[in-house]
Amino acid sequence: MDDTPGAAFDDTEVEADGFRIRYREAGSGRPLVCLHGGGGLRLSRAHDILARDRRVIAFEAPGFGNSPLNERSRNMGELAATMNLAVAALGIERYDLMGTSFGGKLALSMALERREPVGAVVLISPAAIRINPTPDIGPHTLHRHPDSPEARRDPVPPDVHARQRALSARLLGPPRDAAFENRLATLDVPVLALFGTEDTITPPEGARLYRQVLPDCHLMLVYDAAHAIDADRPEALAEVVGDFLARHGKFLVRQESDLVHP
Repeated sequence: MDDTPGAAFDDTEVEADGFRIRYREAGSGRPLVCLHGGGGLRLSRAHDILARDRRVIAFEAPGFGNSPLNERSRNMGELAATMNLAVAALGIERYDLMGTSFGGKLALSMALERREPVGAVVLISPAAIRINPTPDIGPHTLHRHPDSPEARRDPVPPDVHARQRALSARLLGPPRDAAFENRLATLDVPVLALFGTEDTITPPEGARLYRQVLPDCHLMLVYDAAHAIDADRPEALAEVVGDFLARHGKFLVRQESDLVHP
């Protein structure tokens, strides 16, 4: 049996907004739409765990991976509109969103552009509001333990890496965007923002900004994790995310207390 992260996910494509968009899917249940970071689509054991109870759909945004160069998407809002059309093309009516780093801003932009079908949003090391404008990105900053098998798995070819970094930098925009943050203040959807305690790319010191801007935001610090929380602490991430998606604001309170049910 192949225990490589994402081995159980099917690889498929969908036509949307003039793009042919790749996605990987596994599981059944309420859909969880996943948006990757600036390094492209990369599944972890956290995705495998979440797929035990959810229909997990991980998209590869146009311009990432081996897809053609994307010069059409001029900003994050336009990419969000494209990705919302991709979700709609799959016939999904209600779903949750989970975005990592670059994908965090994309997830929030998608929810702003089309609020009705979104139940909740999970942000992993989000880059939507940044206090570090020029982070040093590499294996030594992405992972808490750069020599781990997960950190050394399937390196991205240099040409693809350069193209993805240029596209993500262009679409992310400035570290702080007053107009975008003003719109976030109107987003009445439960949001969970997770930060690794060892993250130097989107450091946990910036977590307070999400609580200040978003009206219904819950924060969680994940110990012994750098930027790639889903790779560094997959079980911890999946447990917290699964609980939050099931119970939203009540996710920190156990449903069955040992005191009530000894």
